[in-house]
Amino acid sequence: MLKSIFIFSALLFCLMPTHMFGNASGPGAALAGVPGEASCTSCHGGGGGSGNVTISFPNGLTYTPGVKQTLTVTITDSAQRRWGFEATARTSTSTKAMAGSFTVGADGYTQLVCANTTLKNESFTGCPSTAYPLVYIMHTSRGTQVGKTGSGSFTFTWTPPATDVGNVVLYVAGNAANNNGSESGDHIYTKSYTLTSTPAVPKPAISQAGVVNGASYQPGIGAGSWITINGTNLSKTGARTWRADEIVDGALPTQLDGVSVTVNGKPAYIEYISDTQINAQAPTDAGVGVASVVVTVNGVASTAMSSQVLGSSPAFFLWGGKYAVATRGDYSYIGPTTLFAGTTTPAKPGDVVILWGTGFGATNPAVPAGVQVSGAAYLANAPSVTVGGFSAQVVGAALAPGAAGLYQIAIILPAALPDGDLEVIAQADGVQSPSGVYITVQQ
Repeated sequence: MLKSIFIFSALLFCLMPTHMFGNASGPGAALAGVPGEASCTSCHGGGGGSGNVTISFPNGLTYTPGVKQTLTVTITDSAQRRWGFEATARTSTSTKAMAGSFTVGADGYTQLVCANTTLKNESFTGCPSTAYPLVYIMHTSRGTQVGKTGSGSFTFTWTPPATDVGNVVLYVAGNAANNNGSESGDHIYTKSYTLTSTPAVPKPAISQAGVVNGASYQPGIGAGSWITINGTNLSKTGARTWRADEIVDGALPTQLDGVSVTVNGKPAYIEYISDTQINAQAPTDAGVGVASVVVTVNGVASTAMSSQVLGSSPAFFLWGGKYAVATRGDYSYIGPTTLFAGTTTPAKPGDVVILWGTGFGATNPAVPAGVQVSGAAYLANAPSVTVGGFSAQVVGAALAPGAAGLYQIAIILPAALPDGDLEVIAQADGVQSPSGVYITVQQ
């Protein structure tokens, strides 16, 4: 199977029914052990040997229509020192029906050869499906790995049929050769694998303009800020939030149940997943400007969605879609009494109020995304805040200890504030928080 020059009479004996002989770098088609074809056991003498041939399948003995798999053929034999193989794929209902296609590996160890359905003609130079529908992948001269002992491996890609064709059988023949320049003493091994079809995994999809600030739900995200991603097929396991055991030594998880997110190729930190929404902390090292956001679910990636990344993108978290999440120093809730009955009460002019937000920018010391904050991490540049058009004194601005990407902005409400729902606006590093956010004040 690995001789450089094939002897025509021996090839006729091996490849009955006859077809055109192959070239110097491969054995020719129809030698993978498909029923009704050959496997070169009649050409290469030397008995069965004590080794074997295997194919490794990344997804077990299953295939998803149209989804590529990287396969590795390995021939093992402790006594041999040169290697070759041939493999093909057929539907389980017909040995003359090709199942999918092969792509050679980048290492130069593999090549394609094809044949017509009568096995009387073959081609190494192209495989047009009409003339040569049966395709085989095999070793090249370089791929024989002369002198390598113990085993030889070959890696390539198989693309299953685009539609469900039922069970598919992969046939493989491996040659563990002794490199003596003839067919004598070589060991031929054959095997077949039956793969069942699994349903195609729906591709996750991010909605148009579906990457938004996790507090304001407005376009544009800040480095290290909380973001929300809206779309479809974003989770296959239902809705859930991270568990405490998934935060290890303060490090946040980059995937939940096979769901992950990247921003310019950098991993985000996943807090919540559902079929239509993901909440995550954006990385701090993804750069500033237009970024590519990708959601991956169980290895299937979405089409990238562009989003603008800013150094700061200040926004306050909301209650009821209108009121800033605000507390007093004792963490009692501030809001109209009707917001959370028996729990929220209005603030008074002169009160110290803590506003909770995200995207307010860099801190000193710097805290990267993906870790829970320990100690004090104050904003490098304190924001300005107005309430009802009045300037409020900012008495503290820092990341919340024990959390990640969550800012506490402590202000003193101006004494001159009137009663009512008053708009709260912050500005950080020249970027203003969204309008339409309120705090309830009452004398």
